[in-house]
Amino acid sequence: MISKKLIDQLRVKPGKKVNLNDFDPGWAQTSELKDIGKETVRQKAAEMLEANKVELAKAQELLWATDIHSVLIVLQAMDAAGKDGIIKHVMSGLNPQGCQVNSFRKPSAEDTDHNFLWRYMRRLPERGQIGIFNRSYYEDVLIVKVHPKLLELQQLPPGKRGDGFWQKRYEDINAFEHHLVRNGTLVLKFFLHISKSEQKERFLERLDNPDKHWKFSEADLAERGHWDDYQTAFEDAFGATSTKWAPWYVIPANHKWVSRTVIADILTSSIQALDLEFPKVSEEKQIKLAEAKQQLEQEET
Repeated sequence: MISKKLIDQLRVKPGKKVNLNDFDPGWAQTSELKDIGKETVRQKAAEMLEANKVELAKAQELLWATDIHSVLIVLQAMDAAGKDGIIKHVMSGLNPQGCQVNSFRKPSAEDTDHNFLWRYMRRLPERGQIGIFNRSYYEDVLIVKVHPKLLELQQLPPGKRGDGFWQKRYEDINAFEHHLVRNGTLVLKFFLHISKSEQKERFLERLDNPDKHWKFSEADLAERGHWDDYQTAFEDAFGATSTKWAPWYVIPANHKWVSRTVIADILTSSIQALDLEFPKVSEEKQIKLAEAKQQLEQEET
C-alpha cells in the first residue's frame, strides 16, 4: 500500500485555493523515492499494481454481494494524459458484470433540453456496481468555461454569466455529490496531471506512429492552445468542489506506471474502508443449505 502521507499529499484540501504548479506530475514525489531511484520505484510500482488488482477484485465481489454501496470514479484530464489506459490496466481484473464505463461527448439535443447534470444522472452506477465516468459533469465547468459560447447551446434562462454563475454550478455539483454519498455512493475524483511538455511528446508519438493516427484530432492541438485557461479552470473547479465527502486527487501522470499504481491503490483502499462483509444467511437458510449439500453428496452419478 502507498503511504497515507503520500496519498494526503495528492488530495486537494477542501476549501483551499489550488495551484497545480504545487503538484509534481513526475515519479519522484518525495525525497525517499528519489533516494531509492527510478527503476527500483518502477519495479515496486508494478508489484503494487498487480497486488492491488487482486485486492480490488475481492473488494468488487464484496461490493456486489452486499448490494448497498456503489462506486463512482470520475476521470478528468488534459488530452493524452492516459484516462483510457487507467480504465484498461487498473480495471482489467474486475468482473465486467459489475463495472460500467461511460464516455461523454458533445451533448445531444435531448441533453440540452435538461439541466447540465441530467445526462450524467442517467448513467450513475447501481448499488453493487463500479461506474467510471471518462470525462464527466465537470466538463460543464471546464471546457464550457474555457469556451463560454458553448453556454448558448444549453438553452439557459437569460442572466449574467460571470463568477457568480460558475460558483452556482460548483454548488450544484457539491450538492449532487453529497446526495450521492448520503445514499451509498463512494465518489472518487481523479485528475491526471501531466506537464505541457509531456503532452507534446505524447502527441508527437501519435503522429509518428501510423497505428496511433486515429487517436489524434486537430481539435486536440486547438485545445492545447488554451492550456493556461484550462489549468485555471481546473484549479478553480478543484478548489470549489474538493470536499470531505467527494475529494479530488491530483494524480502525477507524466509516467503512466505511476498514475495507474496510485489510482489502483486509492480505489482499493477506499472500497476496503467501507468495511463490507458478505451477507449472513439465516439459520433456516443454513439448514436448507446443509440439506442441499447432503442431497448432492448422496446423489449417484
